Amino acid sequence: MLKHLSINNYALIKALSIGFSPGFTIITGETGTGKSILLGALGLLLGNRADHGVLMDRQKKCIVEGVFEVGKLGLEPFFERHDLDFDQQCFLRREIIPSGRSRAFVNDSPVKLEVLRELGERLVDIHSQHQTLRLNSAQFQLDVLDSFSNKPELLQSYRAAFQRFEDKRKKLEDLVLKNQAARQDEDYIRFQYNELLAAGLNADETQKLIEKEKLLSHAEEVLRELSQAHNLLSESEASVTGQLSEAAGALRRIADFFPLADELLQRLEALEIELKDIADETGRSLADISYEPGELQQITEKLDNVYRLQQKYRVQSVEELIGIREDFQARLQSSDSLEEEIENLKKQLAGMESDVKKLAGELHQNRKSKMLPFGKAITAILARLGMKEAVFEVSLNRKENFDHNGFDQVRFLFNANKGGTAREVSKIASGGELSRLMLAVKSVISRGTLLPTVVFDEIDAGVSGEVAAKVGNILKKMSENRQLIVISHLPQIASRAQAHFKVSKQIRQGLSRTEIHLLDSDGRVDEIAKMMSDEKVSRAALETARELLSRQN
Repeated sequence: MLKHLSINNYALIKALSIGFSPGFTIITGETGTGKSILLGALGLLLGNRADHGVLMDRQKKCIVEGVFEVGKLGLEPFFERHDLDFDQQCFLRREIIPSGRSRAFVNDSPVKLEVLRELGERLVDIHSQHQTLRLNSAQFQLDVLDSFSNKPELLQSYRAAFQRFEDKRKKLEDLVLKNQAARQDEDYIRFQYNELLAAGLNADETQKLIEKEKLLSHAEEVLRELSQAHNLLSESEASVTGQLSEAAGALRRIADFFPLADELLQRLEALEIELKDIADETGRSLADISYEPGELQQITEKLDNVYRLQQKYRVQSVEELIGIREDFQARLQSSDSLEEEIENLKKQLAGMESDVKKLAGELHQNRKSKMLPFGKAITAILARLGMKEAVFEVSLNRKENFDHNGFDQVRFLFNANKGGTAREVSKIASGGELSRLMLAVKSVISRGTLLPTVVFDEIDAGVSGEVAAKVGNILKKMSENRQLIVISHLPQIASRAQAHFKVSKQIRQGLSRTEIHLLDSDGRVDEIAKMMSDEKVSRAALETARELLSRQN
C-alpha cells in the first residue's frame, strides 16, 4: 500500500507531500490543473523512463519519494535476491539531476532502473486512459485470462521450460550453422592437411637432408681433395707420415749424446700419432662417401617441397608447418565432434519438447476451464454498468506451434446489443464501451491478484448519470481488499470515496503551480457540488452533493 508520496521540482509541482490511506481515494480537479502530473511522478517512482524536460527549475534536481507498506506481500525473496535490506516499510526514491541522468534507490540503496521497475510492478498497477486500448491486444487478453485463471505457478513452470527449450534450440541452430560452415571448408582443409601429412615433416630430418644435399652437390670436389689429402698424409712416397717417421729415427740415433733429442722425439711421436689418425679418418671418409644415382635429385625434390610449403603458408620453419598441420587436424576432429554434439542436442530437444507440450496442454486445460466463468463474470458487471444486453465471450484457439504463451490464442468477443453476434472487441466496441469493459476486466482480475494498490486515471470516460453511480459502486467494492486511487471528473464516483484530494493550479510569483489538498467534509460537499454545476454553485447542487456523500456508507 502507498502510504506517502512527496514530489519536488517536477513539471508544475514545486513541492508536494501527500499521505494516503487504505481503501478508496479520489482525486479531482479541473482539466489542466495537473492531475496527470501526479501519475507521471508516481510512474517515475515506479521505474518509468526519466525525461530531463520535467524539471521545473533546470538548475535543481527533481526528487520523487514514496513510502510503501510491504510487510504482507511476500517480497522478502526479491529483497534478498537483490541484496537489499527488507523492512515492513519500503522507501523508494527517484532523482533526475540537471544533466539529465537519473538515479534510483530502494531503502537508500542505489539500484538499477530495471530493479526499481520490477519492484514497482509488484506494488502498484497504474491504469491510464490510453491503456484501455490494450483491450485490443491479443497478448493483453491472454494475460487477463491467465490472471483470472489464477495459476501463476503453472504459467511460470511452462515459460521456464519453454525458455530452456528455446535456449537449447538456439544452441542447436548455432551448432548446425557452424557445422555447415565447417563442412563447406572441410574438403579444402582435408586437402591441406593431407598435403602437409604427406610431406613427412620432421625438423631434425630436414636439417640432415640440407646437409646431405650440400655434400652431394660437391661430391666430386670433396672426393678429389680428400684423396689428395690422404695421399699427402700417408700414401705417396714422400708422405708426411713417412717423413715424420724418418725424422723420428734420426732423433733416436742421437738421443744418447744429445739430451734434447728425447724431448723432441716425444713431441714428434705425438704429432705422428695425430697425423696417422687424420690420415685414417680421410681414408674412411673416402670410403664412406658414396651415393646412388638419382639420390641427390630425390633429396632436392624433398627439400623443394618443404620450401614450397613454407612459402605457401607464409612461414619460415618446419616447426611452423607442423603447427599448421596439427591445427588442420584439430579442425577436422572438431568437425566430427560437432556432428556428435548435434545428434545429442537433437535427442535432448526431443525430450524437452515433450515436457513443454505437456505443460502447454495443462495450461490450455486450465484456461479452457476458466473461459465461461470469466465471460459470465464480465457480462454480469457490464449489466451492472447499464449494458444489460451486452454479451462478453472468450474464444480460445489452439495454434499449431507453441510459443512463450503455449498453444493458445485468445480473443475477447463482445456485443452490446441484443440479438447481435459477438465479434472481436477491436472491431465492435466504442470508446465508452471499452472503458466499461476495462473496468469490468480490472474488477474481475483484481479479486485474484495480490497487487496492494490500483490507480485508475479516468476509467469512467464515456459514462455518466446512473451508470456513473454504478461505476462508483464497483470501484467501492474493489477497494474493500486493496488500496484504490482514482482520478475522476464524475461526482457520482467522487462521492463513493473515503478520502478526497483536490488538485488545483495556482499562480505563485507569476508562475503556475500545481497543488493538491485533502478535503474535509465541507470541502468535499463544495467540490462535488462544483462538479455538478456549470458556473455558480446552487443550493440544490449543495444538497445533492450532501445526499451523494451520505450514501457512501
